[in-house]
Amino acid sequence: MRETKAVDQRSKWELRRDVLAVRARLSPNDLLAHAQALTRRVLELPELTSATSVAAYVSVGTEPGTGPLLDALRHRGVHLLLPVLRPDNDLDWAEYEGSHALAPAGRGLLEPSGARLGPDAVTQADAVLLPGLAVDARGLRLGRGAGCYDRVLTRLATARREPARAVLLYDTELVERVPSEEHDRAVGLAVTPGAVHRFGAEES
Repeated sequence: MRETKAVDQRSKWELRRDVLAVRARLSPNDLLAHAQALTRRVLELPELTSATSVAAYVSVGTEPGTGPLLDALRHRGVHLLLPVLRPDNDLDWAEYEGSHALAPAGRGLLEPSGARLGPDAVTQADAVLLPGLAVDARGLRLGRGAGCYDRVLTRLATARREPARAVLLYDTELVERVPSEEHDRAVGLAVTPGAVHRFGAEES
């Protein structure tokens, strides 16, 4: 009789709690090493080697660090868009002009201080890098629950030209199952310090 593997039945709340508890144990040296490794992985993505415009985000706290990545992409000449949180939890976008042009925006966030380009500006990017807490084999992403990036993914799915979409995670955050709802939309990639995971294709 073949043994069947138990399906992870954690709720979204439980999965968020567990992921954040693991992240909280990372040391400053861990965070730096992971950020450097993640930067190398992302820069090697075929989707980014020819990209002229990329939408990304400024990591905060124990999120996988994006600081080195943002500067490396900017040095490469990529036009970078970063999110600006609106009162309705939707995201506006502004150009990244360097770390000196980031301003505190509450909730520990740092946002670009340049001109707002509108929520639809993200649809013009060649690739979009998204934060997350976990992703499963279907490419379904677990966020923090505010719905900001659910709106972004919906906007991208209805755009004339859908860009590549990658979630940046730690190696332990690829899970068997993310609890999903009807409106959830999958991403095509998850990039961790140790690997690039392509959904619906062989992992590299």
